[in-house]
Amino acid sequence: MYLKRNDLVVVISGVLAGKQGRVLRILEDKGQVIVQGLNLRFKHLRRSQKHPQGGRVQKEAALPAAKLQIVDPKSNQPTRVGFRMENGKKIRYAKRSGEPV
Repeated sequence: MYLKRNDLVVVISGVLAGKQGRVLRILEDKGQVIVQGLNLRFKHLRRSQKHPQGGRVQKEAALPAAKLQIVDPKSNQPTRVGFRMENGKKIRYAKRSGEPV
């Protein structure tokens, strides 16, 4: 997958189009990504010793990786990601500007 943890990404389609956030977690087997502050859902908690009143907690839900693109470090625009070899190492770069990601 072309995304990694802590990448700055932007949503390119759907209700959340144009919103940005950092990647918290990648669910590789499902092809989904959890992005900080996006796609928030309520999780209802049953009463317990930790939560004596019960309640609701907002959590980020997963988004399909196909709806996300990395933000170009130079122009702050969505960009595709390419791979190339430099000094014997495989690096990711932004196809829009050619800058390493």
